[in-house]
Amino acid sequence: MAKKKKKDAKKSGKKEAQAVPVKKKLKIDAGKPAKVLKSELVYAGKLFRVLAEDIEEPNGKTTFREVIRHGGSAVILAIDKRKSKKDPLVLIERQFRHAAQQYLYEVPAGKMEPNEDNLEAAKRELLEETGYTAKKWSKLVKYFASPGFLGEWMQIFLAEDLTPGEARPDEDEWLELQFVPLSEVLRLIDAGKIRDGKTLIATLYYARMTGLGCR
Repeated sequence: MAKKKKKDAKKSGKKEAQAVPVKKKLKIDAGKPAKVLKSELVYAGKLFRVLAEDIEEPNGKTTFREVIRHGGSAVILAIDKRKSKKDPLVLIERQFRHAAQQYLYEVPAGKMEPNEDNLEAAKRELLEETGYTAKKWSKLVKYFASPGFLGEWMQIFLAEDLTPGEARPDEDEWLELQFVPLSEVLRLIDAGKIRDGKTLIATLYYARMTGLGCR
């Protein structure tokens, strides 16, 4: 059958589609940044800047890009194992997000200050938003939220051995806090009810890393 298809392709003058190579071990090569040929500051706000840029990509192609530049964010997956090690509690915030036009259920997170250490930013954000501090901190994963146009990266930390305190949220923040069993968070993820990207990544990464909640 395969030989017949090749013969038919030759008769019709059509070329076979080039097969995509399969790599059993993928070597990550981040490459170099693009060469910026022209850059215009379109907008500068408190949280980010918008740039319009003509660039030359590493492959030599010249193109135009509109990019949002952001200083990066710290994300905190705060876990309480006191009641159950097999199904620990996850600290979740309910917060209205105007851009999404709805309330979202999220893990704590916030923008890093200029020249601020990642871990110190995570500790500050957890305290400010929730009032909690943690004795044990672990770095999980770093990722880009939406690299097609947004330069923001997010560093997720695992916070354990929690101690409650007084929250100090920003004036424009109103947060409803709740502890939710990991199994329930995973159920809500499966049901499509939790839609915040950092919460999806942090929770699923933790579940895979620990084997908790995995079927």
